[in-house]
Amino acid sequence: MLKQRVITALVLLAILLPALFYPDPLPFSVVVLVLMTAGAWEWGRMHGLGQAGAGALGVACLLLCALSWYLGWLDQSLARLWLIGGSLWVLAGAALLRAGVGAWGRVPLALRLVGGVLALWLAWLAVVQAHRMGVNFLLSVLLLVWVADIFAYFAGRAFGLKFTRNKLAPSISPGKSWEGVWGGMAGVLVLAAVWVVADRQFGAALPSFYSLLLRQGLWFLVLAVVFMGAMSVVGDLVESLVKRSVGVKDSSALLPGHGGVLDRIDALLPTLPLAMMLSSFVYP
Repeated sequence: MLKQRVITALVLLAILLPALFYPDPLPFSVVVLVLMTAGAWEWGRMHGLGQAGAGALGVACLLLCALSWYLGWLDQSLARLWLIGGSLWVLAGAALLRAGVGAWGRVPLALRLVGGVLALWLAWLAVVQAHRMGVNFLLSVLLLVWVADIFAYFAGRAFGLKFTRNKLAPSISPGKSWEGVWGGMAGVLVLAAVWVVADRQFGAALPSFYSLLLRQGLWFLVLAVVFMGAMSVVGDLVESLVKRSVGVKDSSALLPGHGGVLDRIDALLPTLPLAMMLSSFVYP
């Protein structure tokens, strides 16, 4: 299993890193588009669609992204879209987690399928626009999610249930603790501080997510970073809730040793559009 995980990770890095740093944004946009299309296919399979139905859902996501590209949305200010999409993620995420695993099956299938495709489309738009704002900006957002996850894991293992009696969401993800969440919050705050200092020290030509937020004041940076860390947990929990409801362990086996595409990007689905929303408050 470990060998598979390492090989898959190396292959993904060999594809993503050259596309990420290539001067033309086209390769990165296409690579991420392929991943989102695969995610839509997984979403269809998870909800009982056959190969043809899941493939059609993937094509629908592909066409929606392609239409946005054709209409020039990648180069336009989408502040209103980020506000609507980000707000929906906050409200829907809170409602789903409050309702619990059993509530997901009561949502009409058509609404579940459409909602999944729209979430993937919104994330694709956000990550491509973030890339066009600069690699420094995009990496600072991606690292926030990964650092939150890593710090939460180690804090949970070291301090889980030592300060609280209840786990975070035992019916959805039994392994997660409140101590892990607090550790993740601490991790992203440290990351933000280090990144801001590095931007100033090395004179970054394009601002990071954190330097951009700091223009509104230190209070805004701290609140925004903690909020983003919390929403990365929401994204993770929402996918876990859906998987428990439909009775699957992984979204697919497309990435040997890692599960599926959705298993790798679940925390990014809400945080990417929310990062663009927060940035639009400062850099419309």
